[in-house]
Amino acid sequence: QVQLVESGGGLVQPGGSLRLSCAASGSIVIIYDMGWYRQAPGKQRELVATITRRGSTNVANSVKGRFTISRDNAKSTMYLQMNSLKPEDTSIYYCNARITALGVPTSDYWGQGTQVTVSS
Repeated sequence: QVQLVESGGGLVQPGGSLRLSCAASGSIVIIYDMGWYRQAPGKQRELVATITRRGSTNVANSVKGRFTISRDNAKSTMYLQMNSLKPEDTSIYYCNARITALGVPTSDYWGQGTQVTVSS
């Protein structure tokens, strides 16, 4: 019954900004590490950024200085603020989280993805 749902994707011009959200719902006990991944056509899924439950973050070199990951544990929601977007950022962005839920062993969950397109 645990679900992750991404939102906030869309079409933006180079240099523009978007904020993605990932909301977790269901019989959640605790959410541990979370992360954003992206996958472009013909390419493997790559890690964009991660954040621990207490807020320690890591971002990929390709987006460092432009993207910021954050989370609100009270809302079971993670965010990705994307600034200075480039055409090469175009991809489907996926949310991932390690979650303990009622009656279920701790496991990783994935969202359905949200499309980000950077084009002029």
